[in-house]
Amino acid sequence: MTPPPISALAPSPDAAPGAAPAILAVRQLRLTDFRNYRQLRLDCGPEPVVLVGANGAGKTNLLEAISFLAPGRGLRRARLDDVAHRPRREEPPAGAWAVAATLDTPDGRLAIGTGLDPSRGEGSLPRRLVRIDGRPASSQTALGPHVAVVWLTPQLDRLFLDGASERRRFLDRLVTALHPEHAGDVAAYENAVRQRARLLADGNGDAHWLAALEDTMARHGVALAAARADTVQRLDAAARLGVGPFPRAALSMSGEIDGWIAAMPALDAEDRMRATLAASRLRDAEAGTTSCGPHRSDLAVRHLDLDLPAAEGSTGQQKAVLVSIALAHARLVALSRGRPPLLLLDEIAAHLDAERRLALFDEIVALGAQSWMTGTDAGLFAPLGGRAQLLRVVDGNVAAN
Repeated sequence: MTPPPISALAPSPDAAPGAAPAILAVRQLRLTDFRNYRQLRLDCGPEPVVLVGANGAGKTNLLEAISFLAPGRGLRRARLDDVAHRPRREEPPAGAWAVAATLDTPDGRLAIGTGLDPSRGEGSLPRRLVRIDGRPASSQTALGPHVAVVWLTPQLDRLFLDGASERRRFLDRLVTALHPEHAGDVAAYENAVRQRARLLADGNGDAHWLAALEDTMARHGVALAAARADTVQRLDAAARLGVGPFPRAALSMSGEIDGWIAAMPALDAEDRMRATLAASRLRDAEAGTTSCGPHRSDLAVRHLDLDLPAAEGSTGQQKAVLVSIALAHARLVALSRGRPPLLLLDEIAAHLDAERRLALFDEIVALGAQSWMTGTDAGLFAPLGGRAQLLRVVDGNVAAN
């Protein structure tokens, strides 16, 4: 196993200098043994970036690399050791990988490095390292205050049809962009849920340990539910306005704990959740599940122009609602945090008509957002003219078109 070089996780000394703008933009991206990129250095301006190339060339891999600049498992939710470069399909992966970026932020130039820990022991679980301006971060949640990233991929076209867990994950990315501490609450809550479930499955009746885990679940569970409620309330107001030809949408949360959050103070909701979890231990042990908590909530979305649930619209209508929500959210983040998030839009133009493509491009430019868009047909991005950087991706190589 060849570890990534130290330079891959360190600030780049020769990234283009410049004054701190009121935007968030990747100015230099460097990959080491990431997917089909053995080594890559890509310098870019703050404008939107269009990546054009054949299917399988590595366009989505670049978006995935950028998604690792924020907390979480990236836009594919891949295992950390599955991301490493594999020279040939039949050969084992390189083992370690690294993504490094120099970004412009309203607070100045920022260097972020992240990758698979090359020093992990044999048989140990993969662990992700993070460095911010050359200093080790305690965990990946430290990225939240610095970088907000939101993505739309073809897989999300079924968001309103698939299970509630997909909608919660999508929502949690939107929430983290507004509440950076949210990623930490989600991680702490999910870890406590797993530990409690393991104890119950093993027949471990240690009441003190279970109570401690349930206290963690209550504190972080109510905090993350409250952050979701705040985001959904604000996003609902923004999405009801619509964006150009994109439809207006209404959003709401449904779930037991969401009702508690709306009806009582947070401390009372925590007490109620602790009591409910304690009372449901036997039932949860028998069912092999956790019957109470924000992991059972769902995001409801309604297409207001058609006056029907988003799930009942056509594929094109659902896509339009999803784009409308993403743009409304970008506006909201720009107002709340002083700059829009990085937008990763995979194959976004192919399924929009000409009017909506132009509206999408105009909105991205008006927001001042650095959006990374992919496609196989450069002609679909012609309305961007000289307002974006057009790059050609061919078999793990990137060059100006």
